[in-house]
Amino acid sequence: MSDTSSDQHPSQLLDRVVIRFAGDSGDGMQLAGDRFTTSSAILGNDLATFPDFPAEIRAPAGTLAGVSAFQVHISDHNISTPGDAPNVLVAMNPAALRANLGTLPPGATIIVNVDAFEERNLAKAGYEVSPLGDGSLSAYTVYEVPMTSITTEVSKDAGVKPRDAERSKNFFALGLISWLYTRPVEATVSWVNERYADKPLVREANLRALKAGFHFGETAELFESAYEVRPAELPPGEYVNITGNTATAWGLIAASVRSGLPLFLGTYPITPASDILHELSKHKEFGVRTFQAEDEIAGIGAALGASFGGSLGVTTTSGPGVDLKAEMIGLAINLELPLLIVDVQRGGPSTGLPTKTEQADLLHAMYGRHGEAPLPIIAPKTPSHCFAATVEAVRLAVTYRTPVILLSDGYLANGTEPWRLPDVEDLPVIDPGFATSTNHVDSEGHEVFWPYLRDADTLARPWAPPGVAGLEHRIGGLEKEDGSGNVNYDGANHERMTRLRAAKIAGIARDIPPTELDDPDGAADLLVIGWGSTYAAIAAGVQRTRARGHKVAQAHLTHLNPFPADLGDVLARYRKVLVPEVNLGQLSRLLRAEYLVDAVSFTQVKGVPFRAAAMEAAILELINGPGADAAAGGPPGPLPPTELTDGLLPDHGKVSQR
Repeated sequence: MSDTSSDQHPSQLLDRVVIRFAGDSGDGMQLAGDRFTTSSAILGNDLATFPDFPAEIRAPAGTLAGVSAFQVHISDHNISTPGDAPNVLVAMNPAALRANLGTLPPGATIIVNVDAFEERNLAKAGYEVSPLGDGSLSAYTVYEVPMTSITTEVSKDAGVKPRDAERSKNFFALGLISWLYTRPVEATVSWVNERYADKPLVREANLRALKAGFHFGETAELFESAYEVRPAELPPGEYVNITGNTATAWGLIAASVRSGLPLFLGTYPITPASDILHELSKHKEFGVRTFQAEDEIAGIGAALGASFGGSLGVTTTSGPGVDLKAEMIGLAINLELPLLIVDVQRGGPSTGLPTKTEQADLLHAMYGRHGEAPLPIIAPKTPSHCFAATVEAVRLAVTYRTPVILLSDGYLANGTEPWRLPDVEDLPVIDPGFATSTNHVDSEGHEVFWPYLRDADTLARPWAPPGVAGLEHRIGGLEKEDGSGNVNYDGANHERMTRLRAAKIAGIARDIPPTELDDPDGAADLLVIGWGSTYAAIAAGVQRTRARGHKVAQAHLTHLNPFPADLGDVLARYRKVLVPEVNLGQLSRLLRAEYLVDAVSFTQVKGVPFRAAAMEAAILELINGPGADAAAGGPPGPLPPTELTDGLLPDHGKVSQR
């Protein structure tokens, strides 16, 4: 495959490009996008991705419901989003074209697998006539490429059956786009050889298709030129391309090593959290134990039992699973044991939108339990930040003897970005501080162990795993007596224990960083504050607005309960506060209730992340008043090469003031 590196005609330099691979769910678009992303990461580009899975697992082939897509944004400078709109759409069939056409700006490039545009497939996609010949695509540059027929032709003499060869057409598309954007393919060749080592015909078909696609771009003379996006200038270090779910799994392993606690995952498979289970199951050399339970309740019950036994107990789920785990979370709060609940949020309610993203579980995490049952809540902001957020969540759980909820979401879980590997020694030390001796003298002068005597600073109770002589104690869901841990039904004791548990969680505010505020000269009138995966779009929207001459501040919350101790003072500095969320305004409700701030919500619940252009429009609307758009209130001309505007799209979200 070395001949894919042959001399090409001169390429044009680009500072960025957004490419969207789209096809049927069986066309391998996620694989093609992933391999293109890996090649770009090896080349040194900064990048961000957005895998877009179909809602139906086995939708009829060729239908709109079965379209699967993968969008990747590569650049020679720092970026934060997967791009508002694709510059290039690779459409493997009519349904893929129809489903994604609305995302394309005028002038975009469309590369279609023309072999798939036959009458039957057109009808499945809702076309009466082919869009390739009716003039409806005149606003775009369209290239018709016979991907299927070339793929089957090049595999004939290898003994690959035509139907089997056809499945490799995603590698033809990958080879073509790799040529068009000057991507190295050696890593993909090595991956194919390793992945399909025991399936020689599949391996040969994929390699031949990759080579055919690459050389088609080079020799077909359809394209005016190839393009090049040079490496970005990233801080020195060792980088990997990582998804949010993988970063979460690695964060759990790192926290286990730093704490010296064996890691036990008790879980039940659920989209989009299952990849954490899959990743952890590969790393038993670190003492990881994974248990796939029969249901959500059994999964968290096993994890809580592991915590009682002295392990790092973890359970992973999505919103519907949190519903089922609520009582066991309440038990963990009552027992005051470390436990991490990872909620990779998806659209709801009920089973909702399994393959689509949302961040609508915040109020559920805050209040969705019986009684007064507060716990810490941590939210990562980018795929790679899932690592640090997970380590922090474990630190709080172990230090304060409490369950902690980590609120990731589908966008972070499946999205990828380059991540510089940290030095393990720079990670926080997590000390379990197990109880080793008795701690109380009873009325008869005997030394005994009281499991609910508290640390003066943290209010955490001792952690005493079973098996240590003299430290035996009861556990259970009934209220405990302060100190002794005996069952106690007295109202005054219940109030005292309730207030102690609440004070313990509130006191964590002294042990977390202050609010990270981005306000370059301190002169902004408007603060945009968010949490979780809105970070990328908010950062890009703020950059664009500043480039137009406006002063805008940005803050992003990782700790959602308790809030940073200085958050009230930060909010009070600004006359206007905008809160973007992929829900109907949950953080804004909390901020208004806690700090009496007149927060304005900017919300959407479409199963997709915000676009940067939509964020910019919302900020400008709050600055300039209703009806403002991206051209208002600032100098004309191009924006700097950070997150270039792709044009505003209609119905970008709702700005509402309560």
